[in-house]
Amino acid sequence: EMSEMSERSKKNVAHGLAWSYYVGYLKIVLPRMKRSMEEFSRANPNLLACRKTWKLHILVPLSCDVYDELEKADSNIQYVTDLTETTLARAGTKKRVYKHSLYAIRDEENQLWHCAVEYATPLQSLHAMSQDECAAFSREERLEQAKLFYRTLEEILNGSKECADAYRLIAYE
Repeated sequence: EMSEMSERSKKNVAHGLAWSYYVGYLKIVLPRMKRSMEEFSRANPNLLACRKTWKLHILVPLSCDVYDELEKADSNIQYVTDLTETTLARAGTKKRVYKHSLYAIRDEENQLWHCAVEYATPLQSLHAMSQDECAAFSREERLEQAKLFYRTLEEILNGSKECADAYRLIAYE
C-alpha cells in the first residue's frame, strides 16, 4: 500500500534514476576517468595541461533541457575529440563501448580549458516524462525531481570511494 501511494505521488522517480545512473554508468566509467585522461595527455601534451580538469564534468540542468550537441547550448563550448574508449561485456552485450568527448571551453576571462563534459542523461527521461501524458509531471514536479536527482546523486557520489575526485557535478538553472 505504501509503495502504491509512493508510486502514485511520483516521489521515487528521481531517486531511482540517480541510483541507476550511478550503478549502471558512473560506477563503471568514473574509476577509469583519470587513466583515460592521462593516456590522452601523453598523446596530446598541449591539450590537457591542467590536471584539475581531469575529471568528468556532469551537467545537471534543473530544467532537464538536454542538448545532443553542447555547442548548441553554449557558443563558448567547442568539441575537440573523443577520449579513448572503454569496452566491456555488460548485461549480455559482448563489447559495450563507453566513451567521453573532450571539449574546449572558453571562460569569462577568455581562457581556454579542455575537459570531458556531458549531461546527466537521466534528465532526458525526466523531461520526456513531463511531456508524456501517462507520466504527466508538471513543470514544478519536474523541477522538484531534478533537484532530488541532483541531491541524491551528489550524496551517492560523495560516499563512493572508487569515484572520488573523478567527477564534478554542475547543477544550474
